[in-house]
Amino acid sequence: MKSNDIKTLTRSDLAAAITVEFRVTKSSALEIVEDVLDEIVSALMAGEVVKLAGFGTFTVREKGQRMGRNPKTLEKAVIAPRKSLSFRASSVLKNTMNGAFDR
Repeated sequence: MKSNDIKTLTRSDLAAAITVEFRVTKSSALEIVEDVLDEIVSALMAGEVVKLAGFGTFTVREKGQRMGRNPKTLEKAVIAPRKSLSFRASSVLKNTMNGAFDR
């Protein structure tokens, strides 16, 4: 599969699916999608773990300061501490994906 063959799922696509499934207006569906995403972001910013059963778990990891190297100049540089978002897929999602690719 070429990279230009890959479809991207967007907020609009999610809203369209909600519109069909729950028979709500497109604007209501977009609002629902935005509200859900805002809630996830707020929880992550508060340091909470976001666990979506059957899908996966989002966590925020603290990365400490460390020494690195500029690959172009080979000069040593300090990499500042930062937060990193991590996602771990659930076994249900992994099994679903592997079953889909095995066919």
